Amino acid sequence: MPRSHRRRPESSGDDSFERLLAGWKRTETRRGVEWTVQPVSAAQAQKQYTCPGCGGQIDVGIAHVVTWRADGVLGDAADLAARRHWHQHCWKVA
Repeated sequence: MPRSHRRRPESSGDDSFERLLAGWKRTETRRGVEWTVQPVSAAQAQKQYTCPGCGGQIDVGIAHVVTWRADGVLGDAADLAARRHWHQHCWKVA
């Protein structure tokens, strides 16, 4: 198979570092419930969502977090299907 002679776009170090950090999941406990929290970078935010904390819109291109129950009470598939997108500041005060 012949090789492609096209130049591949070079990504900046900051861009790849942001993508790496954006994928890091963590577990937090809120009101006795364990939650998985995954940051979404501005570059990864491709859809509009409604924040359950304030009821406002999270527009395309706005960094935010996605949360879902980590305790598996309803089963992993159901917990993941019930995930919600929050403004970062709304999640911090929830």
